[in-house]
Amino acid sequence: MERFLETPCDPSQLSPLTLAFIGDCVFELFVRESLVCRGNCPVKKLHASAVEQVCCSAQSRAMEKLMPILSEKEKGIYLRGRNAHVGHVPKNASTAEYHAATGLEALFGYLYLEGELSRLREILSYLDI
Repeated sequence: MERFLETPCDPSQLSPLTLAFIGDCVFELFVRESLVCRGNCPVKKLHASAVEQVCCSAQSRAMEKLMPILSEKEKGIYLRGRNAHVGHVPKNASTAEYHAATGLEALFGYLYLEGELSRLREILSYLDI
């Protein structure tokens, strides 16, 4: 099991929005690390590239690519996140995109808290990031 903290945590007991809270960070860290490892460039350009890849519409498109490779359990976690009742939808995303992005973040949060970094890497390798 790989995580920053060794504090016991059972992600199956957490709400989908709590999973999405941590999953948002996991996805953003992956995107940022991927950009930085490509080479040194101005921070403004790094930030713009990261924002492009972590926005709701990009996450929604990513989810379309990932669905065929997910296990039934992973699809269930995604659906719990997608169907969660969110308080608002950003003005630059459709409701469907926002819900799909929340589902993706919930899945990433779950896998991270389970310590499944190898599965996260496998899933993320299917994306063009």
